[in-house]
Amino acid sequence: MGSRFNHILNLLAHYKYLIVLVVGTLIVGVLDENSVLKRVQLDLQIGDLKAEIEKYNNQYEADARQLNELRRHPQAIEKIARERYFMKADDEDIYVLSDDEKPTTENEEVK
Repeated sequence: MGSRFNHILNLLAHYKYLIVLVVGTLIVGVLDENSVLKRVQLDLQIGDLKAEIEKYNNQYEADARQLNELRRHPQAIEKIARERYFMKADDEDIYVLSDDEKPTTENEEVK
């Protein structure tokens, strides 16, 4: 039993720098809260958030242009109401054309 313990201590003493290097690399690379793995995940998240910020900035600019257009030209409100909300004047009819196929019923499929 004693010789086995001495043999293990000799191995540890002989490879002490390699053991410290491997354990240190594991701690810094994977286990620590500031690990390289966590840093890569955070960098990916930052990239996603920057893309989302860009999307919202573009949307804000488009909405700001549209708001300015509405403030300058009141007839633009009528155009938006007609196009987006299908509103109409009292003396006109609106026809909505669709390319959707008519759903078939079971009776038509049997024929």
